[in-house]
Amino acid sequence: MRKPVLFISSFAAVTLVLGGCVSSLTGDVYSREEARTVETVRMGTIVTLRPVRIEGTKTPIGAGAGSIVGGVAGSGVGQGRGSAVAGVIGAVAGGLLGAAAEEGVTRTQGVEVTVREDDGSTRAYVQEVQPDEVFRVGERVRILTVNGTSRVAH
Repeated sequence: MRKPVLFISSFAAVTLVLGGCVSSLTGDVYSREEARTVETVRMGTIVTLRPVRIEGTKTPIGAGAGSIVGGVAGSGVGQGRGSAVAGVIGAVAGGLLGAAAEEGVTRTQGVEVTVREDDGSTRAYVQEVQPDEVFRVGERVRILTVNGTSRVAH
């Protein structure tokens, strides 16, 4: 009876850890380092829009947490050497599943915005889709750049 509770508790902990890893790639979210710094602002017109998928994060956290949960769950199977073998197999499988879960949870829908800037150059910018900000071809936009990070905004 104790083993299912331990497994469920471990799974909940992994879910919370992975949820905390999610960061936003939208145009309206700034890192702490970007706040209160001078940005370069350029103007331009949207030439094309293309939906893209932004892959999720791939840190050791997902694999590590999955390994722990899988190892604990696997070691609860059988007795003696069988328990140890099941623990190792559970840790490996849990690590793979944890890594895949982290990437899947943090994957997001993005948009590639190609802008013809007022200086005549054409550049493409990729950022996460925001429900409250819809871009349209032919629309005038601002390109804000700080510390090498650019974003497109109205």
